[in-house]
Amino acid sequence: MDLAVLAASFLPILLLELPDKTFVATLVLATRFRPLTAWTGVGLAFAVQCLIAVVAGRLLAQLPDRPVAAVAALLFAIGAFTLFRGAAKAKQAEEEALAEYEGKVRGGASGWRGVAACFGVVFLAEWGDLSQLFTAGLAARYDDPVSVFAGAWAALLVVSGLAAVAGATIVRKLSVAAVSRAGGVVCAVLALLTALEVAGLDLPV
Repeated sequence: MDLAVLAASFLPILLLELPDKTFVATLVLATRFRPLTAWTGVGLAFAVQCLIAVVAGRLLAQLPDRPVAAVAALLFAIGAFTLFRGAAKAKQAEEEALAEYEGKVRGGASGWRGVAACFGVVFLAEWGDLSQLFTAGLAARYDDPVSVFAGAWAALLVVSGLAAVAGATIVRKLSVAAVSRAGGVVCAVLALLTALEVAGLDLPV
């Protein structure tokens, strides 16, 4: 496992998902179920989604190098644009997502039934999420699917774990706009480096 690739996958997705619906979804689920139940179901859903994204990215990587790098650069640029654009309305988006998930989630189940319920809510609601596309782009860019999967899944587990354990406190104290901008900077840097690679500059990243 390449620690550099793992870190390159972990940090951007952590910053992408802290101000995103993933955090809010887990926060709501943790109020309806036991926090460990919610986190287990959410974590399993993200494991499947990360696996699918990595497989899709590796299939994309079978294409010629330059088109693959161009697609990866585009995905990183979309991530940066989305985060910068959303920073100004981050709190409003968070409140809307909170209302959306509160309307969807029904508690009461326990044990594996609760885990399955949390899995289903997140797997269906987060399908095609920006972090999934981003993970596919990373898997296409780096020839190390295991490290990409581990970094992406670890980031999602950290975000959902924070939401399950201390979500309400974090929501009050976290500057969602600042996190969005930080994530936008990371995505923009990755987009620039990948675009330079497309242009023929072989950078050691």
